[in-house]
Amino acid sequence: MLLSEMNPEGCALPITGKGHELLDLYACYRPIIEARMAEFSRLWRRASEECLFRELVFCLFTPQSKARSCWAAVECLCDKNLLFGGCAEDIAREIRGSVRFHNHKARRVVQARELFTIDGRLAVRPRIEGFPDNGSARLWMAEAVEGLGLKEASHFLRNIGRGEGLAILDRHILRNLARYGVIDKVPSSLSRARYLAIEQAMAGFAAELGLPLAHLDMLLWCKETGEVFK
Repeated sequence: MLLSEMNPEGCALPITGKGHELLDLYACYRPIIEARMAEFSRLWRRASEECLFRELVFCLFTPQSKARSCWAAVECLCDKNLLFGGCAEDIAREIRGSVRFHNHKARRVVQARELFTIDGRLAVRPRIEGFPDNGSARLWMAEAVEGLGLKEASHFLRNIGRGEGLAILDRHILRNLARYGVIDKVPSSLSRARYLAIEQAMAGFAAELGLPLAHLDMLLWCKETGEVFK
C-alpha cells in the first residue's frame, strides 16, 4: 500500500524497481550489518540491566548531537559513577560540551532512571518484556520516557535487540526514502500517524528488495555516513 493511501498527510510515489542498486551496496555491508544485529540480540539475552540502561541514555542524548560524542559521554558518566546514581546537576556538568541541551538531557536521565527502577533496582528488561510486541513497547516508551519520541524509542529498542519491525526515521533515512520514491519528500515534521505510515511504506520497500526492515534501515544509514555505529 502506498503512503498516500495510508495517510492523507503524505503522498508517496510508486515503487517500481527503484533502489535495486542498494542490493549491491548491501552485499558489501551485509556481514557488518549482520554482525551488528547479532550483537544487539546478544545484549537482550545476556546484558545486565545497567548495560541496557546505558543504551537508553545514549538514545536520550543523540537528538541534535553526534552519536560518537554521546556514547563517549555515557562512558564518562559510567567511569565517574554518575550514570546510575548521580544527580542531574552533576550529570549536566560532565556532559556539557559533548551533548547539546545538557541540562534538559541530564534531568531526563534521572527521570528515566527512576522510571526503570523497581524495588530499588534497575529493571529495564522487565519493563520492556511486559509488552506483547516491539511496537507496543515503543509506543509506551515514547509516551512514558521524557525526551524519547518514536525515533529514539525505535533506536533504543533496535540497540537492545528488540527492533524487529521498527524503523529509525532520522534525516538520513528520510532523505533516502524520498530519493528512492518511497515518500514524495522529506517531511518537515513527523506526527505519530505520519511516522507509522512512513515506516509501513519503508517496510514495503524492504520487502520488495528482499531485506529485513532493520537491515534496510542500517544500510541507508551506512550509505549516508559510511559506517556502522549504533
